[in-house]
Amino acid sequence: MQNIYEKINSVLKLTTILVAAIMVTGCISAKSKPTAVAAPAAPAVAQETVVVEPAEMVADELTRWTVVAGNSLWSIAGIEEVYNVPEKWPLIYKANLDQVIDADLIYPGQVLAIPRDATQSETDAAINHARTRGAWAVGPIEASDKEYLKNPG
Repeated sequence: MQNIYEKINSVLKLTTILVAAIMVTGCISAKSKPTAVAAPAAPAVAQETVVVEPAEMVADELTRWTVVAGNSLWSIAGIEEVYNVPEKWPLIYKANLDQVIDADLIYPGQVLAIPRDATQSETDAAINHARTRGAWAVGPIEASDKEYLKNPG
């Protein structure tokens, strides 16, 4: 019985460390999707409202996005002025390989280019990749991401 408690305690410690690391670094998954969550009765910490100013505007469409805590490639692509289609996040990933190595990790302060010149086949490939990629995992770049990056469109 002692062994079971030690294993549970070990898992809880690792989970706590992972959650703390994510909160401190602001690392967010590209595959994280908004989900309906019941509002807490009383928040433990007052939440700060963040106003995001686009770095550059062209014809009401953003061409750059400054990452803030809580952003993911998925959430950025879903913003109306960006693409309004979360599944287009691979277009942002591919355009920013100089600073986004793993699509599951973006950091506050990064300024991401929002490509506006994607062909229909590139857009279709991005959406297909987003829908078939599989579960996200922080760490090594997923094989499906590597394959997507090899594909010209």
